[in-house]
Amino acid sequence: METDLELAQRAALTGAAEALRHFAVIADLPQETKKDGSVVTVADRAVETVIREVLTAARPGDAILGEEHGETATGNGRRWIIDPIDGTALFVRGDNRWLVLIALEVDGVVTTGVQVVPAQGVAWWAQRGQGSYRGRVLNDRLVEAERIRVAGAPAGMGEARLGVVPIDWGREVAASLIAVADERPWPVHPPLLVAQGDLDVAVQTGGEIWDFAASSVIIPEAGGVFRGLAGQTGPDRGPFVFASSPELLDEALGILRGQNAQIAH
Repeated sequence: METDLELAQRAALTGAAEALRHFAVIADLPQETKKDGSVVTVADRAVETVIREVLTAARPGDAILGEEHGETATGNGRRWIIDPIDGTALFVRGDNRWLVLIALEVDGVVTTGVQVVPAQGVAWWAQRGQGSYRGRVLNDRLVEAERIRVAGAPAGMGEARLGVVPIDWGREVAASLIAVADERPWPVHPPLLVAQGDLDVAVQTGGEIWDFAASSVIIPEAGGVFRGLAGQTGPDRGPFVFASSPELLDEALGILRGQNAQIAH
């Protein structure tokens, strides 16, 4: 029988293939605006549907929570968490940095996470206690797997390489860090760049549990740390900060909290 990680990878790759089918005709894809102001398309729903089909067939007793189709509840303590297209605003613009995200939570702890960037043919994954990895997607398979680690932490935020996501809204949340750190452009999701040593700090200025679940195992398994601006230590509603060391995380959070305290007054 497939392991949980193997199943998560297969489901994510199935979703990635479905997403690419829609991405190829993105100019003709109808768009809607959800109540929270975010964009959704038929692709988001179709991708979540095929992922759910894979997971349900293999683990019929497990619960599933997805951004587009809600939650199916069970009592076995296992829940799959899906973001079918993370970065739909990028997707509809034809930008290739959007992702497919899948995580497995067991008794309230995320144990497995997979993130695929389908349009770039690359993926990241981790299982608790077994390290974080990156590989290429080739013919719906993951190949050339290599273990990844965070970089050695710089002396402080003044020397830190910073990534902020999203790129077009919510940046005011990270304004105080942007002012002191070396903000870099990012070819893929900034928390993943922290995990593989190409950034020191990443700020995700907003999101829900499905946006953070996979990262919440990939980042620690690569040696990094994360925490919500409100003190959350597990995936939840954002903002969240990811860093290559506890010291850098504390410094970044201190700067952000000082900024937000000033705004509040």
